[in-house]
Amino acid sequence: MKPDAKSTIEAGKAILGIEFGSTRIKAVLIDGDNKPIAQGSHTWENQLVDGLWTYSMDAIWHGLQDCYADLRSNVKQLYGTEIETLAAIGVSAMMHGYMAFNGKEEILVPFRTWRNTNTGQAAEALSSLFVYNIPLRWSISHLYQAILNGETHVKDIDYLTTLAGYIHWQMTGKKVLGIGDASGMLPIDPVTKDYSAPMVAKFDELVAPKQYGWKLLDILPEVLPAGENAGFLTAEGAAKLDTSGHLKAGTPVCPPEGDAGTGMVATNAVRQRTGNVSAGTSSFSMIVLEKDLSKPYEMIDMVTTPDGSPVAMVHCNNCTSDLNAWVNLFKEYQELLGIPVDMNQVYEKLYSHALTGDADCGGLVSFNYVSGEPVTGLTDGRPMFVRSANDRFNLANFMRAHLHASVGVLKIGNDILFKEEQVKVDRITGHGGLFKTRNVGQRVLAAALNSPISVMETAGEGGAWGIALLGSYLVNNEKGQPLAAFLDEQVFSGDAGIEISPTPEDVKGFGEYIENYKAALPIEEAAVKFKGACGTCAAG
Repeated sequence: MKPDAKSTIEAGKAILGIEFGSTRIKAVLIDGDNKPIAQGSHTWENQLVDGLWTYSMDAIWHGLQDCYADLRSNVKQLYGTEIETLAAIGVSAMMHGYMAFNGKEEILVPFRTWRNTNTGQAAEALSSLFVYNIPLRWSISHLYQAILNGETHVKDIDYLTTLAGYIHWQMTGKKVLGIGDASGMLPIDPVTKDYSAPMVAKFDELVAPKQYGWKLLDILPEVLPAGENAGFLTAEGAAKLDTSGHLKAGTPVCPPEGDAGTGMVATNAVRQRTGNVSAGTSSFSMIVLEKDLSKPYEMIDMVTTPDGSPVAMVHCNNCTSDLNAWVNLFKEYQELLGIPVDMNQVYEKLYSHALTGDADCGGLVSFNYVSGEPVTGLTDGRPMFVRSANDRFNLANFMRAHLHASVGVLKIGNDILFKEEQVKVDRITGHGGLFKTRNVGQRVLAAALNSPISVMETAGEGGAWGIALLGSYLVNNEKGQPLAAFLDEQVFSGDAGIEISPTPEDVKGFGEYIENYKAALPIEEAAVKFKGACGTCAAG
């Protein structure tokens, strides 16, 4: 007889996964069968400070502690017990960005998130130097841009890491990083499963005239693949996580990962010829490759799975934020009418109605650029809806245009993989907020990528569940299986999800929409320029 959830928690057999998303910090507790048994969450938002997107250190720690407190509260409510010990812990967070610390463990400048697009000069120079696409948001781009800007803090750097790496360090004392997250700091050599030695040497030579007291490898985290022990929860770490003092030290902790890696795990997409699309505040697709691409592409980032396989990643800074803003407008209208609001129903009605619209959205076009969008070459953004007098302007087409916009940039990037590089995939799985309304986001994405899209019942569990599964892989992989086999047999056995294939009409319509979208890009570019030229607009 298998233990129930309460017994699992009281025996210290539950596994904790924590993920710092862009708008929510989430904690998931799983049992020995890798099934979620309790959750906790904390809502937060990034802030634009001195022109850069950031989260304060206070917000990071308050958010983590509030999220864990919410988990404890839910465990008490559900099972009438307390979390004292755990079998494993995993920490994940939004990838990339820049957290630089001095020797006293003091952060030198506010955390610079993945959302910042101020690193164009550095990214271009490093891409040329390495003959490898280095995206704007990668840690190495942020570091070199700080050097180019002459920022005085650079000389004092003792440790440079990501948000996941920082939390892990504070919980365990270990300066390590999972290979997937590390691949968003500096490119990984697929043979050595470590930072590219030639690129490290080139960077050190590039900055040698500055005469800093460090070399690049001195300040970067150690790279660890999934399944490696990355340290144990210390007493100090336990106190930082659980302010109530109930959680005890000693729990093994898996390598910290980025949200891209945990998304691959949560959708069982770590094998070659599989892929996944995460669609929430931002969106990205991850396609696990059989072979290297023929050349570097500015729109495609090369990262790795949590066990080190090469992955082609198309990352879009914007996805559902603008869409959500429009849905909230309809919510306000409903409130004005005095009608009780059920947001799940609002989304379901509007999303489902969108599918009754024209396949090409009636000529309507939306740009969901809350922030800049590197894939289309914009370092800043301005949400914008465009139509002409002759377009078919109705609610269905309006909503469909915004749904198409949420994955429009993703399509532009993936067209390179599927059309130019002839990359083959057997399965693409979707997860994230866009897919919460059954069939709608799935159908839109299928049309965009011209590929069948699967969504699993567990898709809503997200990255916190994914990093919990990596914690399980650390302590429950008794057969010594590769990660893909462990996921197939121990987690997803018999769960292939619900698949939707694209219809010719939807594919044709999305193709027409994206051509209108590309043709209208100069309007978005002009709006961004105007925004920068107008003090009032720049603040809006």
